[in-house]
Formats: sequence, C-alpha cells, structure tokens
Amino acid sequence: MVAERTREFMREGFICLLVLFLLADSPAAVAEDSVTPESAAAKTALQPVPSSFDEVIDRVIAREQALLAEMRNRRPLVETYLQDFKSDADGNATLVKDQYYLGRLQMSNGPEDISFLGQPGLGKIRFHRRTTILDRSGPIGFAEMLMPDPDLYKKNYKFKFVRREFLGEVRCLVIDVEPKPDAPPGRFEGRMWVEDRDYNIVRFNGAYGADSGHPRDNVLRFDSWRLNLQPGLWLPAYIYAEESDWQPGVARIHLKAQTRFWGYDLTNLARNPNQEFTKITMESNQPVRDESGADADATPVVAARMWERQAEDNAIERLQETGLLAPQGQVDRILEQVVKNLLIANNIDLQSDLHCRVLLTAPLESFTIGHTIVVSRGLLDVLPDEASLAVIVAHELSHVILGHRSDPKLAFSDQMFFPDEQSFQRLNFMHRPAEEEAADTKALELLENSPYKEKLGAAGLFLKVLQQKAPDLPNLIHPHLGNGLAAGESIRMSALLASAPQLDEHRTDQIAALPLGARIKLDPWSDQVEFTKAHCVPLVLAREKMPFEITPFFPYLTIVGHENNKVAAVDPPSK
Repeated sequence: MVAERTREFMREGFICLLVLFLLADSPAAVAEDSVTPESAAAKTALQPVPSSFDEVIDRVIAREQALLAEMRNRRPLVETYLQDFKSDADGNATLVKDQYYLGRLQMSNGPEDISFLGQPGLGKIRFHRRTTILDRSGPIGFAEMLMPDPDLYKKNYKFKFVRREFLGEVRCLVIDVEPKPDAPPGRFEGRMWVEDRDYNIVRFNGAYGADSGHPRDNVLRFDSWRLNLQPGLWLPAYIYAEESDWQPGVARIHLKAQTRFWGYDLTNLARNPNQEFTKITMESNQPVRDESGADADATPVVAARMWERQAEDNAIERLQETGLLAPQGQVDRILEQVVKNLLIANNIDLQSDLHCRVLLTAPLESFTIGHTIVVSRGLLDVLPDEASLAVIVAHELSHVILGHRSDPKLAFSDQMFFPDEQSFQRLNFMHRPAEEEAADTKALELLENSPYKEKLGAAGLFLKVLQQKAPDLPNLIHPHLGNGLAAGESIRMSALLASAPQLDEHRTDQIAALPLGARIKLDPWSDQVEFTKAHCVPLVLAREKMPFEITPFFPYLTIVGHENNKVAAVDPPSK
C-alpha cells in the first residue's frame, strides 16, 4: 500500500500544488468565522494587540486568508525532488529511486499548472474532495502542505498554547492544532509556530489525520517553512516531507521529499525594462554620443566575436528572466576565482572576460554559454571541497579555451520568444562527444599544473560515489541544459577514479559527497544565492554522511527591516 501511495504521490504530487487554491475558493472556505482575502491584511494591521488566546487565533486565520490573496499575485517556481528508500531488518536505508518536478505556480487567472518538464497539467486530474488518509497522501494532501488547512477555522479545530520559542531571531507562539471530534475527516494534526508581531504562521509540522481503518503510521508527515521576504510578507519557501514507520529500535524510511519555492519577484524583474524607459531624459539639442569607447566599425574578427557574445547575452538574460539563473553575486565571484587560479597557473590569457553563473535547479549539471561557465545549485551543494569544484570548472573552462561554440542563432532576438516552460526544449548547451573528450583531456592538463594538483584524490572520491549512486539517482544526475556528469567512460572520470583512494562508506572522516542543501542558500524573493554560513560539524556516525540525500530544513528565520527580534517579554495571552 505504501509503494502504491508513493507512486501516486511522485506522479502527481507537484501538479496539484495548485488545487489548494481551488479549495480556497470553495464554499467551505467562506465560513462564517472567515474574512475576505482583500481585507485580511488591513484588518489585522488595524487591530490592537490581542488580549486573549482566542483573539490570537482570529488574527492567525486572518493572516492565512491574506496569504491566499498574496499568492494569487505571485508566480514562483516550484521544485520538488523525491527519493524512495528501502530499509533492511535493522533499519538501514538504501536509496533506490528518485523523482523530480519543476514548474511555475500560476494563480492570476485561476489554478493553472505550468510544468517545465512535460508532466500532465491540472486539467488531466479529476478533482474531488479527499476523505481518506490514503487520498490525503496523494496530490491534494501534498498541495495542502503549503498551509495547515484551507479550512483552518475554530469550528474545525482545537488550539492549545504550548510556549514561546525562538526560530532564529523570530520569537514565536507555539500552538498545538487538533481537529475537533465532529470535524470532517482528514484534518491537519500537529503544531504551528506563529510570529508574535503580525501573527503569521512561519512554520507548521505534522500530518493529515488518519480515518478509522487506516494505520496512523502510514501517513506522509511534513514540515513546512515560510520566510519573511519583504516587510510584513511571509511566503512559502521550503517543505520537507517524509514517510516512515517505527518498530522498537528500528526506524524505516520509505520516502523523503524537498520542495523549494523561488522567483517570487520575477514579475517586477520583467517590468524593469519599461521602468527604465520612463527614466529616459531629454538633455539638449546636441547630438547624443555613445560613450562606450568604440569609435569605428568593427573588423570582421571583432564582429564575429561580438555576434557570439550577443548570443551568449541573449541566452543568459532569458534564463535569468525565467528564474532559472541566479543574478550575479557572491557565489559567481568565488567560482571566477577558481577560474583565475587555473588560468594563472597555466599561463593562459583568453583575451576576453570570462564569467560564472549559478543555475538554480537541483539536478547536477554544468555547461558553458559562450564565455560563461554555469554550475547548478545542486552540484555546488554536493561538492565536498574546492578541488572537486576545480575539476568541474576546469572541464567547462577547457571548452572555452578550445573554442567550442554555443548555438550562434541565439544572437537573433526571435529565438528568445518562447514560453518559460519551454526553456529546456528551446535552449541546448550540450557539446558533441568529441568535444567532451577533448575538454576532459585539456582539463586534466590544467589541473596537473594547478594549485589543486595534490588534492585531486577528493575529486576522485566524489566521482566514485557519483558513479556508485548514479543508477538510483537518474533524475538528480539527468542534465536539462548541458552534458551530464555520470558518463563513466569519460577520460576525466577514468583518470581521476584511478588516482582516488578506496571508497569507504564506514569512515566518518572520508566525505566523498555532501547532502543536498549543504552549500547554497537561495533567496526566494530576489533569486540571489550565497554560500551558507553554517559551521562544519564533526560526524559521529557513518550514516550521517548522506551523499546526495535529502535532509530536513532548519532555516535561521529573520525579520526584514529589523536587526533582531529581542523585544520585551510578554506573557502568553490567556485562554
């Protein structure tokens, strides 16, 4: 039964995130103790500080309605990555398969699923209200992980104040939530954390309740987090879900899933060109001159270079507008320093600028667009050290040094006129096998003359564990825009594998690859990325290594516009 439910969840889970909003428009959502979405935010702002716990719950319900209204004006990207596990009699879990979804949440004209990977849309799914725990673990249940329940009203739930607690800098009211005996079946059971400034839910953790006849263990539990992305605005950012069961001394994991949201401010990004147009000013009657420094027609060689650069700029701009590429930032500069280390050590002058950018998706891939090296967020997450990163960068740098080209027709502007969801079909930065082989050979030459020469054993270990895990991680290793990393016959792979030490899964001091999310922090509003500031923690058990695996989220919450949340202590409202 678990396997069947898991398959359904994997097949349809992402698509029906949007059904949540269909529920929000249902008659049940317009209950007598609800408020209209348009008035919720204003009403909350005007209300005095709650004097009782009942008033706190009223404020929480109002903020949830305001969240629904806000989400209808946003079009974030939604990425869900799932991993299935098989556990032995001792509870040792082995990763056996994975699944990946990427799409855009579209609410401006009602529920609409815009998938980047060709999954079936919302119109192909028959909508009906779920009534059993088995159904709850399917698409509707996954959709509701964006919020505890669209029917989170006093008539359905009992609320119990537990304590005050800080999540990062944010002081929260911790509240247990339990369905009333006469509430409709399948309600949320768990705990929610409510920040005590505006009474937004910032985290909730639990499951949808079991009905009679369904074991309580066979449910999909989840931990959902929101971030304060703008003053007073908390939006969904992360969801961790897990399906497991417990016997005395043995925990069996069946499924783990991560969902991430980003690109909340892409609408404003798309409007920037028009905003810039309104800032154009008329200066004088004197002719306007181009101050860029070019004072003559380009020679044929320069013109050819400019044409290739135009194709590169068009593709990069389109990927960033779509929300697939992070704006330039801190991580790019660190990657570019690795490039400089390789170029200087090998006495190479490219006679042109070379840049690095971060692809915001989880699958492990890297590629070049002209003179720009692109590395995915997921790949940066799992690389164990700088030498391993240098191996990836050296391969892509070799494509640039050897003059391997991107598609020149991208210099024509009409090539950028396509819907966002067709990005993976319309943009292709793969190289021919012969070019990949040549880049491998050149990369090894660069590395042998670099500061990373004595540290390539770690890179070899990374490639070993990648090769070992690849059959069970086809969706994580599958590239969407460039060439893959798991080509076992490549020169780069073979040479580094031969020089690597023996892979020992039981050694806690041998880290061949990191879990997903170990390196990169993504701002869901601006799409900026930076390296995490978390300190390295010595491992105690071998199972804590978790190469390429999904783990829970524990973000450090902050409030926009406030240095800290150290306000005067207030006693919890009385019931």
